[in-house]
Amino acid sequence: MPVPLSQIVRYCESVLKTQTFTDYAGAVNGLQVQNQGKVTHIAAAVDASHNVIQKVVATRADFLLVHHGLFWSPFQPWTGRRYDLLRLLLDHNLAVYSSHLPLDAHPRLGNNRQLANALTLGKARPFFFEKGRFLGLQFSSDISREELAHRLAQATGTQPIVIPGGPERCRRIGIVTGGAGEQLGLAASEGVDTFITGEGKHWTFALAEDAGINVLYGGHYATETFGVKALAAHLAKKFELTWEFIDHPSGL
Repeated sequence: MPVPLSQIVRYCESVLKTQTFTDYAGAVNGLQVQNQGKVTHIAAAVDASHNVIQKVVATRADFLLVHHGLFWSPFQPWTGRRYDLLRLLLDHNLAVYSSHLPLDAHPRLGNNRQLANALTLGKARPFFFEKGRFLGLQFSSDISREELAHRLAQATGTQPIVIPGGPERCRRIGIVTGGAGEQLGLAASEGVDTFITGEGKHWTFALAEDAGINVLYGGHYATETFGVKALAAHLAKKFELTWEFIDHPSGL
């Protein structure tokens, strides 16, 4: 049976505590595009790009859940490729709901928690204080750097880039999925000897060595497939709907 779009949106806002988050400019957490008011099938994806939305349209989904939404930069005028995107959404009655930091940080459904579960790292502590709250997770462990990299590759399906700047045995591991490499200094200041994130710039190699920590770059896309999958599955179960993941990897 179709479920009112407004009901699903209210539930997402409640579960994710969206209104309590300060996010990066342009994130626009919440409902970004509405449909005609009903949801019958959920699609989940990392990015709300034109090519992803074309794939979603082929599934006949009417609700798209994404981590990276439509409005990261000024998104006007609606001409050319952007007009085509808007036309695609409206012609196919596709609502778009985006959750960035609220989904990263969720204690059960979030990217960080779900990746940690896949790595079997156990009990977490708060980590990575940014935007007025802890966004990541930290774990006490005793695992070789090689084994941790192997687990990360198994979890993401992508071979990580490893900067071996720290000890061979990883005992304090921090996780912040996505593009947190540029904030490597913050991770180091919170006392981890190993930092897992998605991507970082060239200069973070020297910074990791100078700080004496290991860094594992698992891929921005690859480390952020977890949250949308977990939330879509949760919504589908609660509202008795079907769902599917639309895979469109960037390789980055």
